[in-house]
Amino acid sequence: MSKKTIAVSLIGSQLDFVGKRVDRWSKWRPNISLCSQEHLVIDELHLLHDNHSERLAINVAVDIESISPETQVQLYNINFIDPWDFEEVYAKLYDWCQQQTYDTDNNEYLFHITTGTHVVQICSFLLTESRHFPGRLIQTSPDKANHNKSIGRIQIIDLDLSKYDQLATRFDHEHLEGKEFLKGGIQTKNKGFNQLITQIEKVAIRSCDPMLLTGPTGAGKSQLATRIFQLKKRRSKLKGDLISVNCATLKGENAMAALFGHTKGAFTGAQKERSGYLLSADQGMLFLDEIGELGLEEQAMLLHAIENKSFHPVGSDSTVNSDFQLIAGTNKDLRLEVAKGRFREDLLARINLWTFKLPALRERLEDIPANIDYELDIYAQKNTQRVQFNKEARLAFEQFAMSHEALWSANFRDLSSAITRLCTLADSSRISINDVNGEIHRLASAWQNTEERAGPNLLSNYLSEEQISSLDNFDIQQLNHVLSVCKRHASMASAGRELFNVSRTKKSQANDSTRLQKYLIKFGLTWSQLH
Repeated sequence: MSKKTIAVSLIGSQLDFVGKRVDRWSKWRPNISLCSQEHLVIDELHLLHDNHSERLAINVAVDIESISPETQVQLYNINFIDPWDFEEVYAKLYDWCQQQTYDTDNNEYLFHITTGTHVVQICSFLLTESRHFPGRLIQTSPDKANHNKSIGRIQIIDLDLSKYDQLATRFDHEHLEGKEFLKGGIQTKNKGFNQLITQIEKVAIRSCDPMLLTGPTGAGKSQLATRIFQLKKRRSKLKGDLISVNCATLKGENAMAALFGHTKGAFTGAQKERSGYLLSADQGMLFLDEIGELGLEEQAMLLHAIENKSFHPVGSDSTVNSDFQLIAGTNKDLRLEVAKGRFREDLLARINLWTFKLPALRERLEDIPANIDYELDIYAQKNTQRVQFNKEARLAFEQFAMSHEALWSANFRDLSSAITRLCTLADSSRISINDVNGEIHRLASAWQNTEERAGPNLLSNYLSEEQISSLDNFDIQQLNHVLSVCKRHASMASAGRELFNVSRTKKSQANDSTRLQKYLIKFGLTWSQLH
């Protein structure tokens, strides 16, 4: 049994109107044309009209019956007060579509978009594309080559883009370009990071809500924020500038003035008016790095500015408006900061709609070779000199960089500094094995000193002062080391392999995760708290 064809159309108050004379059949009319096609039988036509076009709709229905008696015409009154009012038109068409019963197994549905205002046609397209009307679009037009002028031509438009390989390929290519741009052209292999960038690219293009970039120092939050801005700018999503602020540099009374601006004489030393970072970011993007360093008063003002797009400069009774997109960056656990009373819970709730955690370099070891090439290119651009590793040196550096010995405590900053030093010290623009050995020794020494200086600082992020004071020095040093290893790994299994690298080889079945989990429980800690 073949499916029935059900069409929805609007009466064309101009195109469908030709009077009642017999010569009306020599003129092209959209709804008559729709029902006159040799290879398309319209079983049902749902004809929508307003109060002023009811008589015209009846006349068109009579003519359709004479040329297509198999077509059952049903008239519906939808009265648009203003057919050019997008909100009104969409709402009324949406309500009409919602009131209908659809049987897609037995019926084919068409929405005729030749008649009506452009606003009506756009709304018909949107309702069909969103599947609120579960069918396809159809358009009629005159056909001068046909001796029967009233028949015209039809064109069915299927909004299933998967059927249009060329269009789908263009969309895929556009997304690919966006993702490659966000990665700086680096051919990354880490699956988790690539999935993260894919999601960030979608959010960057489709959303203007705040974004929160988390991750350790040197993981690339500032660079990513810059590229998000540049991508949105290229797609004409922003008009203004990127204003980048390191909140760790904003201290005391100057913090409020720097962010929100101030009037002349607002405080001692305010000799002239200042606009402030938030106003400078109007129509653009504001990147607040280390947002966890802001004071509670500044946080309250920032929350008001995000929600209301307005604020009061220091010393002013007048409201200043600024519409900006916020990207915040932090290497702190803001939920822990909320629990300690150092960060406002309402502000965190507002900025973490889109939260993306950038992995540490040690969690992306497979991406190190590509990032080495990237840093070599950056050095060449800055210094107009191309420097390369010899084969032995490259192999030795990659092996060290991807081993457990390489801590990369400052992440990509450490890698960038290492490549810069190697390029600078290389003779004849070739990095030798001696250059690499020297750099490995330099990095290992720096990391050892960093770990020794760290002491119990890492513990204070997870344990109270009272808990730490109850621990022996032995436990403090051991637990701090375990936590530092855990922070460098994406999984308990990976961290356990490093911590139990010798004893695990003597076991018939490795249980690294279980051993590490039991150790953390001794101190009231869980893996999820560390990530």
